[in-house]
Amino acid sequence: MTQLEELLATWLPAQRWFAGKGTAIDTLRIDADHILLPGLPGLRLLVAEVVQGSRTDRYQVLLGMRAVGAVPDELVHAVIGTCPAPADLDSPAPVVVYDAAHDAAMTGHLLSWIAENRDVGAVRFRAAPGTEVRTGLRSLVITGEQSNTSLVYGEEYVLKMFRRLWPGTNPDLELTSALATVDSPHIARPHGWIDVDLVDPASGRTVPTTLAMLQTYLRSATDGWVLAATSVRDLYASPELAPSEAGGDFAGEAQRLGAATAAVHRDLARVLPTGVLSPEGQAHLAATMMARLHTAVDEVPELAPYAETLYSAFEALGNTSTDLPVQRIHGDYHLGQVVRTDAGWVLLDFEGEPAVPVSERQKLSSPLRDVAGMLRSFDYAARYQLVGRTDNPALVTAARAWAQRNREAFCAGYTRGGGIDPDLHQVVLRAFEYDKAVYEVLYEARHRPHWISIPLDSITALTG
Repeated sequence: MTQLEELLATWLPAQRWFAGKGTAIDTLRIDADHILLPGLPGLRLLVAEVVQGSRTDRYQVLLGMRAVGAVPDELVHAVIGTCPAPADLDSPAPVVVYDAAHDAAMTGHLLSWIAENRDVGAVRFRAAPGTEVRTGLRSLVITGEQSNTSLVYGEEYVLKMFRRLWPGTNPDLELTSALATVDSPHIARPHGWIDVDLVDPASGRTVPTTLAMLQTYLRSATDGWVLAATSVRDLYASPELAPSEAGGDFAGEAQRLGAATAAVHRDLARVLPTGVLSPEGQAHLAATMMARLHTAVDEVPELAPYAETLYSAFEALGNTSTDLPVQRIHGDYHLGQVVRTDAGWVLLDFEGEPAVPVSERQKLSSPLRDVAGMLRSFDYAARYQLVGRTDNPALVTAARAWAQRNREAFCAGYTRGGGIDPDLHQVVLRAFEYDKAVYEVLYEARHRPHWISIPLDSITALTG
């Protein structure tokens, strides 16, 4: 490895968005080095290929370069290290390299290039058709994101940089752009994107690959998870009350969120392909769920008492004799993916599960999978504040009551909003929800063992 590659091999695993934490990097190589601003200070867009055992991932790094001693104090925290200058600088002096997502002087160019529909070498910057992008806005990195990096420009735009790259158009850009064509009020409108060609290892073809997307910044928005968690805290302060009587009852918002979700599903079905999953396809889907359950029971013995009930639910899906309508869906739907604005609920992050290749995320699925994801999220919102407090039966009872009330409200809103009635499709919904709960058990066991009680308690309630 070059010295720069060695620096990246040390720096990458420390980033929140690095997917291979806990596994040693075998090799790292710079797969592509796109010069966006030559000289010093300079800006480059790197694609770093990381091999860890049997897996290979590619990551986007927006790399700034400055002379030694010329890094402003506000960028010291973003420094990756010092290495020899690249050959194009024709300089014997070393340079300091850093994460330029934090450099507002550099990221201002990204916004300008999107507005100008400019090609900078092989990297394409595009404004959405019919959109005028305002430039001259200073950017600030949003803290706390897990899988991507987002920059807010003033109070107008947010640029989401997709750190882990999969060849193809990111579903977030694809679905949000499709919904914009029918003026959906439940999305943050897209204003542009950045892309570059990458080779798809599966096919060997070179395909345009989304690096970032520019959307409206929702300055008045409140995170759905925060709103739900606040409602739960209000109830826990008076657990003797019914959820409907507590000061922060969330059921009205849950119902409106259900209606918004149904509206988005209807619009996606209008503008993108739909289809049906045959009984044979459902049997294959059920087999996949059963295989995940088998893995989970082997790894988490506490799940064993529920295995028979869970297996029966998946078996029921596999024995279905009617076709299942499928379409494009959100794919990773929960309270953290929605925000409440003054105008209503808005859905965000349509990219699906970031760990899955784009080609997989683009496959059609039942909208009930999204419904199941949100129902699981209500359970999490109700129970995560009980971690370490399950010896209080009043709080446990209140948590179950809160989750049930909001689950019912969401489903009612979804049905009234024109979605398929979850009550009439319990076999499918139950299978999706149980499968998500099994996934959660595995995730918590591997990453947050102190939270494993949350999905296990939920499974107890669902199967009891």
